[in-house]
Amino acid sequence: MGKTKPFSIAKREVWEAYKRVRSNRGAAGIDGQSIEEFEKDLSNNLYKLWNRMSSGSYFPAPVRRVDIPKSDGRLRPLGILTVADRTGQMVAKRYLEPKLEPYFHPDSYSYRPEKSAIEAVGAARKRCWQYNWVIDLDIKSFFDQIDHKLLLAMVRQHTDCKWVLLYIERWLRAPVQMPDGSLKERDKGTPQGSVISPLLSNLFLHYVFDKWMQTEFPTVPFERYADGTPVQA
Repeated sequence: MGKTKPFSIAKREVWEAYKRVRSNRGAAGIDGQSIEEFEKDLSNNLYKLWNRMSSGSYFPAPVRRVDIPKSDGRLRPLGILTVADRTGQMVAKRYLEPKLEPYFHPDSYSYRPEKSAIEAVGAARKRCWQYNWVIDLDIKSFFDQIDHKLLLAMVRQHTDCKWVLLYIERWLRAPVQMPDGSLKERDKGTPQGSVISPLLSNLFLHYVFDKWMQTEFPTVPFERYADGTPVQA
């Protein structure tokens, strides 16, 4: 008799996740493997990913960091994952996102299905006529500062799925390969540009901002959006 895998992850889910990753394209990660090269042995590559994720032996590769220029002349750090790691994160995102979406605030517009910054601007434009003041806030280096312990506690509020919790923690702790080739360990933050980071960042701000606003300033409307780099799936 064959041994049962400790985690139940359907092979079909890995395939569907990969199709999403492929449609979004993206640069090669630390292994230098492009989408086209990954597809040269697609069946075997996806099977290996499924087998490792299902058995608990999956560990992500370091995240390749590149710095891209911002409109103000500064640089934005972007994390680029391998194709396999992007696919693994997409598997987790497809599982977790439907569970989180019903809890998110209607005026949270960042990186959500059927939501956009344009809608946030429209809501702000409509509401600004009803008030004498507006406060514009920007969170500096938000993705780089997220507290891992708090974030994982927030994820546990919405799922007890062991493989999701295990791999999110491993993705958060995966080291970063700097432009000079050195590896940097991480104890906070989630790479901007990874597949699952936008969902995790929304969950974090749901608790530390959205719910705080609802409790402390229930009559004050707000629109939370993001103008940073979209997901590099």
